Amino acid sequence: MNRIFSGMQPTRQLHLGNYLGALRNWVALQDQYESIFCIVDLHALTIEHKPDQLRQNIREVTAAYIAAGVDPDRCIIFNQSAVAAHSELAWILSCHAPLGWLNRMTQFKEKAGKHRDNAVLGLYSYPVLMAADILTYKATHVPVGEDQKQHLELARDIAGAFNRYYGVEYFPLPEPQILGEATRVMSLRDGTKKMSKSDESEYSRINMTDDADTIALKIRKAKTDLDPLPETVEGLEKRPEADNLVTIYAALEGGSRQAVLTRHAGQQFSAFKAVLTELAVAKLAPMTGEMNRLLADPAEIDRILRRGAEKAGAIASRHMDEIKDIIGLLRP
Repeated sequence: MNRIFSGMQPTRQLHLGNYLGALRNWVALQDQYESIFCIVDLHALTIEHKPDQLRQNIREVTAAYIAAGVDPDRCIIFNQSAVAAHSELAWILSCHAPLGWLNRMTQFKEKAGKHRDNAVLGLYSYPVLMAADILTYKATHVPVGEDQKQHLELARDIAGAFNRYYGVEYFPLPEPQILGEATRVMSLRDGTKKMSKSDESEYSRINMTDDADTIALKIRKAKTDLDPLPETVEGLEKRPEADNLVTIYAALEGGSRQAVLTRHAGQQFSAFKAVLTELAVAKLAPMTGEMNRLLADPAEIDRILRRGAEKAGAIASRHMDEIKDIIGLLRP
């Protein structure tokens, strides 16, 4: 069976975009692939954080995975820092990653902005650690969003460089999986920007911990335009906020945007928001309840992470022994 690896950073709360763009797909994929889903807490160190909040965020993201339907009995769930091989392999791979490749990474340029000289090395080398996350387990497929596709291409390049340098076919070249109608859910306040945990406005996103009243309020306040819903998907062009709400509805329902428009064409957004709210609450409320149940018992979450780390560590340790033999390092 092919192997999947993917993960999310424990920075702030997960939101609707994380669920529709990733978690929902992970749930379906765990029956088709050997699946490893990580809370990538080492990546979270590249931004300012508070230790106690980071620990809470790790548990919250774990709870979100499980509440969404990722089953720790059918796949591996663990936090990245619990398996040292990620950091060890990141160093080895960094010795096969030319600076020119890293200099092309657009996400570093965006995050560093005008203060590039003050950016930390971890942010610059983030894609190498991501490559190590994937290659530590010789993953064959990686579910990613569009914003991470360039990093996955770099992981493929580094894997190929390693294989060529040592004359082996050790690392597979992982394939991206970009799935579903809502792989890129946009802000409720600006349909041209991706829904983000870092957006200052709470009304820009629906958090997975939001209760029914909060979900209803945020959808009611979501930015729209004055025109009714069109009859076809083509009618959503140059209407980013309208397109976003229709896309969210389609993704929650598990259908297409055209099917949504066929039923609701001609409606004003006041009416459409009401049915969208009903659907969103029906889909998200059970997950919110399960997250709250899990978070009430942090010791159980920690136990799940430890068990996952033991399973992940066993795979990683075996692969690291093989890698050390290939590159000429002595094993203890």
